[in-house]
Amino acid sequence: MHVFDKPIVMIDFETTGLSPDMGDRITEVAALRIEGGQITDRYVTLINCNARIPSFITGLTGITQAMVDHAPPVAEVVPQLLDFIGSDALSAHNASFDEKFLRAESARLNLAPAHEALVCSLKLSRRVFPGLSSYKLGLLSSQLGIAFKSAAHRAESDAEVAAQVLIHIGRHLRSNYGIADVDAGLLVALNKLAAAKVPQFLHKHPSRR
Repeated sequence: MHVFDKPIVMIDFETTGLSPDMGDRITEVAALRIEGGQITDRYVTLINCNARIPSFITGLTGITQAMVDHAPPVAEVVPQLLDFIGSDALSAHNASFDEKFLRAESARLNLAPAHEALVCSLKLSRRVFPGLSSYKLGLLSSQLGIAFKSAAHRAESDAEVAAQVLIHIGRHLRSNYGIADVDAGLLVALNKLAAAKVPQFLHKHPSRR
């Protein structure tokens, strides 16, 4: 029985806003590699995009203008980040948000991400644990008994909790449905299903013991 024998990289960006198409930029990234049900490696850094940090972002994250002004430049960080991710599957809580920033910042440098799959832990939680009161990371994690070790709304702290949520889901699928091999392919398939169809799908899964 295996949970994530093939690595999955959990990523979280802090940003200046919600949309790279509107000129918003990344200010911090954490990428945590999950293998065999645990975090085995991490890449974490603040990022200097020569962007202005809105006061409400500083209020939310604690990331100040001075912090990013003295951080490594984006032209250095993004290539290192893409090398770290490689072709491993990528995951994030609300994955479309983080992936669009990854692709936008990569495109600015004429680079392209090479991850082989994208897993959204937010969508996955809705399908595997239907009926919870909230799927926002902080409230979801507390409902699953997963605690933040440091302040929320910083990249490493959020990525760490999201990684633990993903590991929790993997173990839940193994113990409750007898799925022998939990991997990115299974999670991508679950992401695409309606929640009501998930139990039947899992009970018929070929890797059930």
